[in-house]
Amino acid sequence: MAVPKQKQSHARTSKRRATHKLEAPSFNACPHCHSPRRPHRVCPTCGYYGGREVVPTPHSHDH
Repeated sequence: MAVPKQKQSHARTSKRRATHKLEAPSFNACPHCHSPRRPHRVCPTCGYYGGREVVPTPHSHDH
């Protein structure tokens, strides 16, 4: 079984943990209705994805 020979320094531990932070989710403008939406997901406002209506929404025929 592998066991460390020396204690890992605080600096090295901190460098490793520096990448564990959470990032805020990114948002892009929907190309159809221009409301903010997450990338690679159906727009929750208009129901469009990839230039066509995927999910019918109550106000999807307003455009």
